[in-house]
Amino acid sequence: MTRIPSRLVTAVATAFVVAGALAACAPTSDSGGSGASGSDTVTDGELTIATGEPAYSPWVEDDDPTSGDGFEAALAYAVADRLGYERDDVVWVRATFDESIAPGPKTFDLNLQQFSITEQRAKAVDFSSPYYETRQAVVTLPGSAAEGATSVADLKGLDIGAQSGSTSFTAAESVIDPDGGVQAYNSNDDAKAALEAGQVDAIVLDVPTATYFVEGGVVLGQLAAVDGASDQLGIVLPLDSPLTDEVTRAVDDLRDDGTLGDLQQQWLADYDVKDLS
Repeated sequence: MTRIPSRLVTAVATAFVVAGALAACAPTSDSGGSGASGSDTVTDGELTIATGEPAYSPWVEDDDPTSGDGFEAALAYAVADRLGYERDDVVWVRATFDESIAPGPKTFDLNLQQFSITEQRAKAVDFSSPYYETRQAVVTLPGSAAEGATSVADLKGLDIGAQSGSTSFTAAESVIDPDGGVQAYNSNDDAKAALEAGQVDAIVLDVPTATYFVEGGVVLGQLAAVDGASDQLGIVLPLDSPLTDEVTRAVDDLRDDGTLGDLQQQWLADYDVKDLS
């Protein structure tokens, strides 16, 4: 039998000890947090969710998404729960509408900000399956030139505003087609400020936002659907996100088990808005 030198035995034993220590310190796919896919998120063990700044009712109440109050805030926590994240593991950040759907890296895992699902946007970001469908409405203030409008034709000669890049802007262009073109604004907040300053006669917003957004506003009615422009809202994720399929399954499950309907009943009224023809 061959005798193994004692110094070699010692070296081998030491190597096994070092290897075991390194293995114990190495990161694993399980982040130790509540998230089922911690390594697939911006921060391991946390789910980073974005919304607008500010965020408005009925989507987020009092501009505080952490409260879980408001349709999208409540939905965000419901989806997080289906993904395996505790409420304390959800981190909220703010992102503008345009940057959220632009190509490039993102600071969020999910983004809920009334994003309509479109083929063009889907080239830059991923979408979940739709969680709500809405229409676009025209809002004005008492005393404006638009106050008495009862048809799209009545609006054609007026100054109409909407957030650029939004379904609202597309509807204003396609359905109203105002003589002076649609006035473009960086956000709904900017469009509202222009309306309140008398710079435009009316603005276009989705129906739920129109009902809550403009204090003392008059909702003139909703516009016809635009061919090729979806009013289905989806959760935005970074392009090719590993979470997209999981989030879609979560939304679908929430729809199937009635949770989505319950959240709509709680936070979104039954909007009885007439059609503007």
